[in-house]
Amino acid sequence: MTRRTARREFSRGVAALVACLGPINLLRLAGAREPASPWRIGVLLVGPSLEGREAQAFRQGLLDAGYAEGRDLVIEWRYADGDYDKVSGLAIDLVQRHVDVLVSDGTVGTRAARRATSTIPIVMSLVSDPIGAGLVANLAHPGGNVTGLTIMTNELSAKQLQLLTESMPRVARVAVLWNPATPYHPKAVEDLKAAAPSLGIKLIFVAARASEDFDTAISTASRGQAQAVYVIGDPLFYAHRTVLLKRASKARLPVITGSREYASEGALISYGPNLDDVFRRSAGYVDKILKGAKPGDLPVERPTKFELVVNLRTARALGIEIPQSILLSADEVIR
Repeated sequence: MTRRTARREFSRGVAALVACLGPINLLRLAGAREPASPWRIGVLLVGPSLEGREAQAFRQGLLDAGYAEGRDLVIEWRYADGDYDKVSGLAIDLVQRHVDVLVSDGTVGTRAARRATSTIPIVMSLVSDPIGAGLVANLAHPGGNVTGLTIMTNELSAKQLQLLTESMPRVARVAVLWNPATPYHPKAVEDLKAAAPSLGIKLIFVAARASEDFDTAISTASRGQAQAVYVIGDPLFYAHRTVLLKRASKARLPVITGSREYASEGALISYGPNLDDVFRRSAGYVDKILKGAKPGDLPVERPTKFELVVNLRTARALGIEIPQSILLSADEVIR
């Protein structure tokens, strides 16, 4: 057999092998690696919107960790618009799409995610009391399939109320807007009741389970001669904060709460964790899990950035003179 004939026979043999095994199996036999399919990340947002700063901060966190959306991963977004009745179905939908990691905001969203799966890793954010909510065994070693960040809402209640009294020294009656359907709100209510006597104020509790209840709640606050409204952090309130702030403004009631987005849209004061930072750090948990870490071994972290925002435009419109000490300590003053 000539050398040319031998090469021709060899080529025929390779062609037959490719036809038999197919290109994918041949690559495997040769030790080559198939192109990896992108990771699939499910994000369940209950309060923050898909277009909000929080979602963008999460995307930026993934980018900072080296992930390009569309190349390395695909994000499945789901938004409940503050409607708790939608949350369970959205969580189940993400699980059925076989996401590799499920990111959720708030206690209601994380509980729904945990009910939907005990195997897919869950990264929580904006959860006030993960131990009390039964989501983790402890902060240092969560166990199970849930980890992430807690925002310590209950621990901040007294501080926020104190800031209100320092900003409005003559305030004596404060309405507290709460949602009976939100798991940690009863505890927050008790914390506020405990803090009020030492601050010399009387609290009036008004409830809202839907945005349609805002009118009644604000009217009740006005009839009770409230001089301000303290809004407990809540996905429903956050999702519909524009409507809520308009109702309060119409009643000439200044608002204090925990998220800077409220102050940006007309609340008098906000003090609490930087939510953009929380969502950016959530992406760090996703990165660790995709690299092989077990969620139960990743400690739950607390916020590291807090910010005080004062809306001086709102203060002027309501005839409120904010003390210089508050303005000097503010991270941002909206003029």
